[in-house]
Amino acid sequence: MTEPLSRPRRKNPLKKTQAPLTPQGVRSRTAHGLTAAAAEGRFELQVCADCAAVIYPPRDACPACLSARLPFKAVDPNGELVAETTVRISTDPYFRERTPWRIGSVKLDCGPVLVAHLHGDTIEGGRVRLALQLDRSGAPVLIAMPARDVPNMAEDVQLREMTCDPKFRRVLITDGRTQVGQAMAKAFSAAGASIVFVGIADAWKPFPGDAALKAIERVEIVPLDITDTESVTELAEQNGGRIDIIVNTAEYTRPGGIVERRGLVVARQEMDVRYFGLMRLAQAFGPALRFRGADGVNSATAFVNLLSVHALMNWPAFGAHSATEAACLSASQAMRAELRPGGVKVVNLFFGPTETEWFQSVPPPKVTPAAIAKATIDALTRGLEDVFVGDVAEDVRERLAANPKALERELAGS
Repeated sequence: MTEPLSRPRRKNPLKKTQAPLTPQGVRSRTAHGLTAAAAEGRFELQVCADCAAVIYPPRDACPACLSARLPFKAVDPNGELVAETTVRISTDPYFRERTPWRIGSVKLDCGPVLVAHLHGDTIEGGRVRLALQLDRSGAPVLIAMPARDVPNMAEDVQLREMTCDPKFRRVLITDGRTQVGQAMAKAFSAAGASIVFVGIADAWKPFPGDAALKAIERVEIVPLDITDTESVTELAEQNGGRIDIIVNTAEYTRPGGIVERRGLVVARQEMDVRYFGLMRLAQAFGPALRFRGADGVNSATAFVNLLSVHALMNWPAFGAHSATEAACLSASQAMRAELRPGGVKVVNLFFGPTETEWFQSVPPPKVTPAAIAKATIDALTRGLEDVFVGDVAEDVRERLAANPKALERELAGS
C-alpha cells in the first residue's frame, strides 16, 4: 500500500538543486492522438472503422484489415497485469536518477497488450485500469492503476512524477481581490498546500471577502500588482525560488465589440491586466520554475492560466475581451514550450460566463468561482493540460470540433 506523503524538510541552502531532466518525448504525428486524449484526461486508443479492432501502438493502417480509417475512440481501460519487472539500471538520464522503476505488460479486456508504468499498488496477475498521462516531456504515456481507488493513491512516487498534486507545495494566486482568487485560496488550502501566497494590489483599499481570505489556513498575503513590472519582479526576487505552482486569477472583463467601442483606453487596460500581466509573470517567475523542476517532493510543477472559452472562438457581445483572451491563449502555448524542458506543465482552464457582476445580464448557465477552483485542483491532481469547466465551455469545445463556421455564426446571433 502506498505510504502517505510526509512533509518535506526544509531544504539545505548549501545543497545543490538537482537539474531537471525529461524522458524521451518524441512521438509520431499519429501518436499525438494519444497526446490529445491525455491532455484532457481521456483514455482513447485507435479503433478500426472497418473491422472494429482496437489498435496499439498507434499505426497508419490496421494490422488486421489494412484499413486507413483509424480514429481514436474511448475504449474500456480495464485489464489484467500479466507480467511486471523492476528497472534498476537505465541508460536514460531521467530514469537513471529515479530507479527502481516498475513497468509491466497489461492485457486489456478490449484486446491489445500494452507496456505501461505501474502504480505501486498494482500486483502481477491482478486487475488494473490504464490511464493516459503526460510525462515530464509532455509526451503521452500509459500507467496502470489499481482497479479500485486505494488510500493515498495520488501519492505514489511514479504517478506523482506525471501529475502536479498541490499537496505540500507552495502556491501563488495572483489576485485575491477576485471571487475566483478567494475560492482558489480556499481550495488549495484544503488540498494540503504548504503555503498559499495570495497577491493583493493596493492592500490599503478594502474589498469584499478581505477578512475571510486572511482567515484561511496557510494563506499569506503578499503585495502584487501584475500591471506593475516592478511589483512582479520584486515578489519574484523575494519568493520566486519558493513557489511551486502559479495560478493566474487576474481578470478584466468588459462587454463590447471592436467597431462599436470608442477609443482604446479599455482595450489597453484589458491587455495590460491579462496579456501583459501574463507576460510579466512568465518573465519574472518562469526561469525559477524551470530551474526547480526536479527539486524534490515539492518541486516546481505548474503554471495555471484561467481563460475564457471564447479565446477559442470570438463572442461578439464581448468581442474585445475575447480577442484579449485569444492573445493570452497564444502566449500560454508559447510558455508551455518554454517551460517544458524543466518538466513544468502549463495548464489552460477554459470556462464560460461566471457568476460575477460583469456577466449579470448574461442568462445561465454560468460557472461559479468554487467550480473553477475545484476544477483547477482536479486538473493538477490528474496532471491535465486542457480543462473545460461548465456547460458553456463544453458546448463550445464540442461545436468547435464539429463545425467551427456554424459556431461562429451562432455566437454572432445569425
